[in-house]
Amino acid sequence: MNSQIIEVLNVTRETAWLPWAVSYFFLIGLSYGSFMLTLPYFVFGRAQHERLARLALLGALVCGLTAPVALLADLHGPGRFLNFYLHFQPQSWMSWGAFFIPAYLGGLLLYAWLALRGDFAVRGQDGRTFLTRLYRLAGRGGAAPQMAISAAAVLALIGAVLVALYTGMEVMVIQARPLWNTPFLPLQFVSTAFVGAIGLCLLLNRFIGGRDIPLEIGLNRLLVLALAVVLTLGGGWLFVSMSGISVSHSAAFSQVAGMPQWQLSAVWAVLATILPMALALWRPASSGLITGLVAVHSAWMMRWTIFIGGQSIPKTGAGLYDYHLPLGSDGLLGIGGTLGLWIALLLLMVAYLPWAGQAFASRADKQTNAIAASAIAQH
Repeated sequence: MNSQIIEVLNVTRETAWLPWAVSYFFLIGLSYGSFMLTLPYFVFGRAQHERLARLALLGALVCGLTAPVALLADLHGPGRFLNFYLHFQPQSWMSWGAFFIPAYLGGLLLYAWLALRGDFAVRGQDGRTFLTRLYRLAGRGGAAPQMAISAAAVLALIGAVLVALYTGMEVMVIQARPLWNTPFLPLQFVSTAFVGAIGLCLLLNRFIGGRDIPLEIGLNRLLVLALAVVLTLGGGWLFVSMSGISVSHSAAFSQVAGMPQWQLSAVWAVLATILPMALALWRPASSGLITGLVAVHSAWMMRWTIFIGGQSIPKTGAGLYDYHLPLGSDGLLGIGGTLGLWIALLLLMVAYLPWAGQAFASRADKQTNAIAASAIAQH
């Protein structure tokens, strides 16, 4: 009897989706999620949502303008992005994304300009400085007609839906990775994007919005609903995976079920959902800082786990690839640089955009009047 020895070789592959990609998916999700929160006031005219809309518009702009920079960095040069236009591939979701991103950002910028045009006009009335002239130019014509704002909102909304669709589908269609190849993934991206956007608004309300308590309560209640959706989607994926209804879902579950790293990630995901829900219900008026931080963190870590963790699972072979976050531009430095750009844009917009409008001015007037009335009463 002849004996044969079969040697199986496996190749360790470097991660193709770097932390730059995580930053892009994270920021673009926060942007279109925040944009949705602006619609009740700027489009439907519900005055009670003015403060939320203005904070959310600020968040949508800052995140929306930072996200493409992270994407270009992940492509390692703008020239590669131009190839999407020079060599269009209609069967590729990534190729379609090269058109959806500018469509969304163009619609968002147009919508923001029209929504704030009246505020630009007010700022351009006093003084003859260069900045005042810019305000006057941006506010020419005064407050925009509601029809124009609504039309721009529709354009931005179409772009937002297309971006949300393509960012989920370009990952979902990868059949070689069962963890990604699930219709739950685009829905999870969208739901966690809203969670992150609500968390961002909670933080903006705390740090630059003067901490409006009714707004904090309303955002915490909305966060509970959004987290409930995330929990439902996660439970749905787990049920389908464990029931054997879908072969690909069962394969994805079997790949990670026995791994301590993924078990820890599962525990974290549940705690990061349940704990902020409980805190938001228990103390809705005072927990905004913590629930906001956890919500933004959850949106980031969901994408980090899917992209970086998903690539640690070999397409062939057993075990996990080891991933160590580099300190250079493809790792920690890149994440820090993206955060630095985000902070710089936020500071510039807070300083020069008329983002606050009358929502914060009226509150300041009320506080001033209350102080004056108290002083008069004392005398």
